Amino acid sequence: METLSITGQLILSLSILITLHELGHFVPAKLFGTKVSKFYLFFDFLFPFPNVANFSLFKFTKGGTEYGIGWFPFGGYVQIAGMIDETTDKEDLEKEPQPWEFRSKPAWQRLIIMIGGVTVNFFLAVAIYSMVLFVWGKEYIPANNAVYGIHCDDLLINLGFQEGDRIISIDGEIINANATIQAVSGDIILNQPSIVTVDRDGAVIDVSIPEDFAQDVLKNKVKSLFSLRVPIVVDTLIAGNPAIDAGLLKGDSIVGVNNVSTSYFSDLVQELHKNTDQTVSLKYYRNGSLSSLDVKVTSSGTIGFGNTNPTEFFDFEQKEYNLFSCVPAGWNMTINTLDRYIAQLPLIFSKEGVKQIGGFGTMAKMFNKEWVWRSFWIMTAFISVMLAFMNLLPIPMLDGGYVIFLIIEIIIRRPVPDKVIEIANMFGLALVLLLLVYANGMDIFRGFFE
Repeated sequence: METLSITGQLILSLSILITLHELGHFVPAKLFGTKVSKFYLFFDFLFPFPNVANFSLFKFTKGGTEYGIGWFPFGGYVQIAGMIDETTDKEDLEKEPQPWEFRSKPAWQRLIIMIGGVTVNFFLAVAIYSMVLFVWGKEYIPANNAVYGIHCDDLLINLGFQEGDRIISIDGEIINANATIQAVSGDIILNQPSIVTVDRDGAVIDVSIPEDFAQDVLKNKVKSLFSLRVPIVVDTLIAGNPAIDAGLLKGDSIVGVNNVSTSYFSDLVQELHKNTDQTVSLKYYRNGSLSSLDVKVTSSGTIGFGNTNPTEFFDFEQKEYNLFSCVPAGWNMTINTLDRYIAQLPLIFSKEGVKQIGGFGTMAKMFNKEWVWRSFWIMTAFISVMLAFMNLLPIPMLDGGYVIFLIIEIIIRRPVPDKVIEIANMFGLALVLLLLVYANGMDIFRGFFE
């Protein structure tokens, strides 16, 4: 069920984003009187070979345009007459330009047609973030409210952090009162500070961060530098699992595994993973009395219970938005998402970063295992920002490549020769295919060997 949920979310998200992206090209093309032969979600051919395996899952024709869903589940396209791309008929380009063709339109109109897709993706992200804030508001735990301190990854422990530290400042700058632990963690990775100051049992301690810290994070595949430490109070018990069979009850407060104290949930997880497939003694408080029971730990290091929601332990901040305040907040979220994505690029293309690049499998894992609409829309907005940026890169075959040619045309006041664009697109297509094969190949490799 988890696989179906994740796959369904990925397909729906990409279908929405691809359709609206192509609509961003389609609408201005039609407004400027340009003929659009096809509008497709996914490809009705074996990409990138436009004349191989041509068939559609669904199609209809209206107003001179064939609308359809292709069988090859990758991307989508609009076939604009007189535009050089993977669907271009070379014989048509050898004929005299016709008034309804893309190449006959003024440069400024062609520029609008080309940037239409990324423009839609950007403003779609703004709209989604705005509506998420309007419907659900924003609930978060400020880092300052982490009364039990933080749980640190081993990489941080090696640097000098300790369990229970509370972060005060980064490079002397006091962390924002509304900043979350996740945001602080991201700042440390992306901004590469030299000093992080923490409160350790009332003492102010400076921890030095090495210059290559971000590379170490990638190399060790650290998913989260910090997490909130929370006490262990049983909330839900899963039938058929060791915890319920051993006699654990809702409300029990677990404080130890064997002879090791586990005051916080992160401590318990750590100890259970050390004792997979073994029977351990759990110490717990029930109605104020300390007791113990034996429980078998599964091979995955769990015993089958859900901890009490963090809302019971921390002061959450809840901010509500109306129709007027949600839009500027959604705009800010989009800009911040774009800024952080751009800041990640040096890491992505670093020695360790290229090893972490993934394709559709990696993208699917970004979605929740359960279908939660709020999380689905937030992830869709993030991917929309990502697609807007990636499509605007000055690589031939992508929207940004066409934009560069158009800007050159506007500057030199004559079109770039079709042959130059055609050759450049061949190189761009080869690069895009190489990246796709590498990214999805890495997913397959990790699936089998990691």
